[in-house]
Amino acid sequence: MLTSLIKNIKLNTGIKVLLAAAPALFCSLQGNAQTGFLKADGKKIVDEKGQNVLLRGMGLGGWMLQEGYMLHINKDSRQYRIRERLEELMGPAETKEFYDTWLANNTRKIDVDSMKRWGFNSIRLPMHYNLYTLPVDKEPVAGQNTWLDKGFKMTDDLLAWCKANHMYLILDLHATPGGQGNDLNISDRDPDKPSLWDSEANKQKTIALWRKLAERYKNEPNIGAYDIINEPNWGFDDPQNDKNGLKEKTNGPLRKLMVDITAAIREVDKKHIIIIEGNGWGNNYNGILPQWDKNMVLSFHKYWNFNDQKSVEHIVKTRDQYNIPVWLGETGENSNTWLTEAIGLLEKNNIGWSLWPLKKLGNNNPMEIRSNLNYDDVARYLNTGRHKPNESNTYSGTLELATYAKLENTIIHHDVIDAIFRQPHTAVTRPFKANKIGNGTAINAVDYDLGRNGYAYFDTDTADYHTSGKPGVGNKGHVYRNDGVDISKDSTQYNSYYVDHIETSEWTQYTIQVKTPGVYSISLKVASATDDAKLSVLVNNTTQAKEVSVPNTGGLKKWQVIAVKNIVLKAGANKIKVLANNGGYNLHYLQFWKGK
Repeated sequence: MLTSLIKNIKLNTGIKVLLAAAPALFCSLQGNAQTGFLKADGKKIVDEKGQNVLLRGMGLGGWMLQEGYMLHINKDSRQYRIRERLEELMGPAETKEFYDTWLANNTRKIDVDSMKRWGFNSIRLPMHYNLYTLPVDKEPVAGQNTWLDKGFKMTDDLLAWCKANHMYLILDLHATPGGQGNDLNISDRDPDKPSLWDSEANKQKTIALWRKLAERYKNEPNIGAYDIINEPNWGFDDPQNDKNGLKEKTNGPLRKLMVDITAAIREVDKKHIIIIEGNGWGNNYNGILPQWDKNMVLSFHKYWNFNDQKSVEHIVKTRDQYNIPVWLGETGENSNTWLTEAIGLLEKNNIGWSLWPLKKLGNNNPMEIRSNLNYDDVARYLNTGRHKPNESNTYSGTLELATYAKLENTIIHHDVIDAIFRQPHTAVTRPFKANKIGNGTAINAVDYDLGRNGYAYFDTDTADYHTSGKPGVGNKGHVYRNDGVDISKDSTQYNSYYVDHIETSEWTQYTIQVKTPGVYSISLKVASATDDAKLSVLVNNTTQAKEVSVPNTGGLKKWQVIAVKNIVLKAGANKIKVLANNGGYNLHYLQFWKGK
């Protein structure tokens, strides 16, 4: 396994070069570096020159605080429980080594450098309080605070990397002492202990932590803001029927604590923006407003709903009513189509945003952390309780996962980055790969162009809108790319994928570069389980092969090559479109033959 790990690291050493080249596509959209401290100015966030600042950010979820789903652990998946269960499998020392390695590898200067090149101008740091101070029940002297160097050092390093890239860092207390909600994974909350709301000691430690942070960073202009409590979700008035506070009318305890935190910050820091979040995962502001500080920003979170004006109208109206800036502190974890729609909508309304997260095990973020067979066994056991892995395999699998958390060992999803920064502003498509065509050149069907649905491809299911009542997933296979096009992995070939679930009227487009013009034949590797599947081939939007029959190959994984002849290609760029007249087939590759 360790030999495999070293091999994989060597295979990925070329990624740094790729990172340096790709970001230039997006830098022109971002404008000049920001200037000085941010502040609230009416309904806008501005810099020291009074210039409007549109924050384009990324949240570092999974670094200081692992939510279980990011590790493919869905049962008993709070971080402290994952750690306890790993200790049972491989021992405390080995588990500490895993977490130390994870924290060292997950976010480094190369990550911040890359985010800047891609186009981000800010980073949101989800902090776990236990990296900065001890839990209340572990303090040697009750009522006193023990300060831990580790969290402050990690924050100092991240701030230095942001400074070097002229980026803002927003501090987000993601896990408060005791935990701020009934969605337990978010704050790593132990329900057998007093919550933030049930313990005065937890409240006082939260206030003290913010005062300590503000005192440390009061003169740092690259600290963009203090996001003081992430996603509170707590039923104060009716905890039995409204445990997450969605219907809360007064939110009295939440408002009081945020006022107290603000007062503690202002004792030492008069300059930085304070960001507040409502109850019910950051969206219920009943009883909280009006604001109590002149330098305050309102945050809301947005997931899996429609990207129409109606979806943000409530927060726009609140901004207008209270003359306060708003910021979308968390959004994402959806398809490229959804990301493009959301960012276009937000920027039209002058609302800055921070996506979630930068990296995890999964493909709908800029970086995907690779898994490994031993870790897969660990996750499977933690989810099911079956087939307990031995100590050495647990240790090997978790340490390999922590090594794969390094940027140069992740899978960089440039389609996601393109959807974030380029596609909201243009319908122009771009090649996914160079696709220089010679005699016998093959193009993988999954390497269709970069761009919006309806321009680079067309798919009938493009995103997950389930909180608006419209089910959908986008890419059903959840592999390789994050558009609406459905993709599956070919288990018979290493690192091979194909387009599947092709439905009637769907299509994919490929920009190719042809050196020798003329008549070509295109071989298509297809699989079908129906007798009436048909496709057409268009070149530069002109049909050159109409309703070609796709044979019933006996199954959607039983492949056959068919020839489409007399395709005329010009010298230079050509756009090839494969259109499903009747769906029900899969497509693996296109291969070009001159003169056949």
